[in-house]
Amino acid sequence: MDSVTKLYPGTMKVILDIKDSKAAFVMELLSSLSFVKARPLSEENAVLVEEIKEAVEDLKLVRQGKLKARPAIDLINEL
Repeated sequence: MDSVTKLYPGTMKVILDIKDSKAAFVMELLSSLSFVKARPLSEENAVLVEEIKEAVEDLKLVRQGKLKARPAIDLINEL
């Protein structure tokens, strides 16, 4: 069982990339379905989601030995 299923039993979260020209149509379609809750992400949240996805992929590569990790002190010093 993944973390989303644990937090929201019986539901699935999905992120869609939709062309701007079709976004209104897709949102209207999703909203017409009683079993779907749809809301657009703000640009800021969309960027955050992408950054988190990249970080998770990097972590997987580090664990597989395909990418070298940086010491935490280096990350702190960047701040």
